[in-house]
Amino acid sequence: MAMPVKKTPRTPASGKSTRRSAAPGPNSSRPLMPAVYGIPKTLEGALPWDWARDRLTSSHNYLIATVRPDSRPHIMVVWGIWLENAYYFSTGSKTRKAKNLAENSKCVVCNENVEEAVIVEGEARQLAVSEIPKVAFDLYLKKYGWKLDPEMGPVFKVTPHVVFAMPEKLFPKGATRWRFE
Repeated sequence: MAMPVKKTPRTPASGKSTRRSAAPGPNSSRPLMPAVYGIPKTLEGALPWDWARDRLTSSHNYLIATVRPDSRPHIMVVWGIWLENAYYFSTGSKTRKAKNLAENSKCVVCNENVEEAVIVEGEARQLAVSEIPKVAFDLYLKKYGWKLDPEMGPVFKVTPHVVFAMPEKLFPKGATRWRFE
């Protein structure tokens, strides 16, 4: 069965946000990288959390990386939504990513536009239907024209520990890290 595809608008690399979040933002800092990359020591030029959140919200496709029981990596394209500083997605219970997350909940989620890369390192937890925010169902349907249906497969929530921004055109000043812990 073919699923409908809908393009979403991109937010400009200016870093200006037009969206507001109900969830408070994380603490920003710089990623640790070798000095040769020229990452500034101060936060001057660092991106605001809104910049990353907007890209996570507007991405149509995401990549999720999980780890197989034998420690081999697995990466797959998934649909999902960014809501209140967490990523929600659904998958079939027999998929490789679902099996991997059952054994090791740590994962990485990335937006689709690598020129404005946002990398989320976190932990996934399968949700009971009662734990899925009601607004998630509406947002998913509006975004994809497809129901977020727990009867078709489990719904997971990825809670971030750390998020990185590596925007190509704003590098190295725009390289930013946000911690949620």
